[in-house]
Amino acid sequence: MYAVPAAAPLTRRAALRTAFTAAVFAGTAAALAPVLRARRPRQTLTPAPLAEETYRGRHIAVDLAGVRIDGRALHVMRRADGSYLSGINHFQSYATPLELARAAVDELGTNQLAFAASHHGGQE
Repeated sequence: MYAVPAAAPLTRRAALRTAFTAAVFAGTAAALAPVLRARRPRQTLTPAPLAEETYRGRHIAVDLAGVRIDGRALHVMRRADGSYLSGINHFQSYATPLELARAAVDELGTNQLAFAASHHGGQE
């Protein structure tokens, strides 16, 4: 029959070439990983549930657009500590926008919020 040639012993040169090739592949993969990850669509977390309620006869709605009382926007600001404050009472902060809206209703009494003014001086 035919003789099967024996595998050549692994030389130092072949081992170094294999290790170098593996290192080049690993380095290329590590360099390209952020680029490939950035091309993937980002997964977003589900936002907290939106609130809507009637409080002391006033309709309060909290959504991604902001806080509304009887359909009129309440200017809300987020503080660095995660709490919220508004122009109605800017000396006290509240843990959630809903708590802020309830406090604004308490402060307003029977008065209505003014319609939002243009921030750029233009006519709306």
